[in-house]
Amino acid sequence: MGLFSFTQEIAIDLGTANTIIISNGKIMVDQPSVVALDRRTDKVLAVGEKARQMHGKTHENIRTIRPLRDGVIADFYAAEQMMRGMIKMINQRNHWFSPSLRVVVCIPSGSTEVEIRAVRDSAEHAGGRDVYMIYEPMAAAIGIGIDVEAPEGNMIVDIGGGTTEIAVISLGGIVSNKSIRIAGDDLTADIMEYMRCQHNVKVGERTAELIKINVGSALTFLDNPPEDYVVHGSNQMTALPMEVPVSYQEIAHCLEKSISKMEAAILSALEQTPPELYADIVRNGIYLAGGGALMRGLDKRLTDKINIPFHIAEDPLHAVAKGTGVALKNIDKFNFLIR
Repeated sequence: MGLFSFTQEIAIDLGTANTIIISNGKIMVDQPSVVALDRRTDKVLAVGEKARQMHGKTHENIRTIRPLRDGVIADFYAAEQMMRGMIKMINQRNHWFSPSLRVVVCIPSGSTEVEIRAVRDSAEHAGGRDVYMIYEPMAAAIGIGIDVEAPEGNMIVDIGGGTTEIAVISLGGIVSNKSIRIAGDDLTADIMEYMRCQHNVKVGERTAELIKINVGSALTFLDNPPEDYVVHGSNQMTALPMEVPVSYQEIAHCLEKSISKMEAAILSALEQTPPELYADIVRNGIYLAGGGALMRGLDKRLTDKINIPFHIAEDPLHAVAKGTGVALKNIDKFNFLIR
């Protein structure tokens, strides 16, 4: 960023759970998608990690918002303020002027026209002059290192915070896709519900997220099981503090329903796939990306169920962001970007 370069190019992976910004091929910002606002003035108090630490611990004058729900912008103002705050994190070095931005943002493949427009408007309001968009599974495929313009079929399953994106990609386009609104957030909600019904203990969103990370599993039997995770919370009947050890088997039972829905969606996308591409997919296997790919035993469970090998991307959390970064470098070459 010299003094005289007037256009800055950034790639934004605007996720329900995390937002990642790439500039010059490097990840500059990787923060939770949370913003804290002052209730009275609507002024931004914190963005990203600082706002996440406030989440669920605020008093009446502060509200923490997750501007994206199910991969879609649910709160315009908050989304725009969050993007601004995160773009500012990159541009802390040059205070003379803010450069005009050329932005590539990724969006869920099931987005409606209105939802696409919402992302474009927010990006423009946050300072983007040239705004391009790319579908998430496409970005994930590029990030994993697949040649998306080759005439062969590849299938991507991207399990994010708000949506699970399933797409078959060939010749630089999406042949068949399925976008379901069951993903990381729903698994967290399942855990909160389970703890309430089964153990009579109330846990918040952040604790449920920690349970998912520490003992989340898609199988009831793992080769190297994690240790039980001890949860501290209040008993719903007596309001006295409780300590509950949670095992991975319990969580596997509690997530069963949501994971079955993901399986059904993958099968449904395979059903719509043309036979020639289907043969390619069976040969190449199916790639898992997104934070949900880190769930223990998920690849094994899906491989056993669908009889096609599932491969986890080497850096599943950043696959979409990396792919968006590559798309940014090839704006003129990739004709599947949406203006």
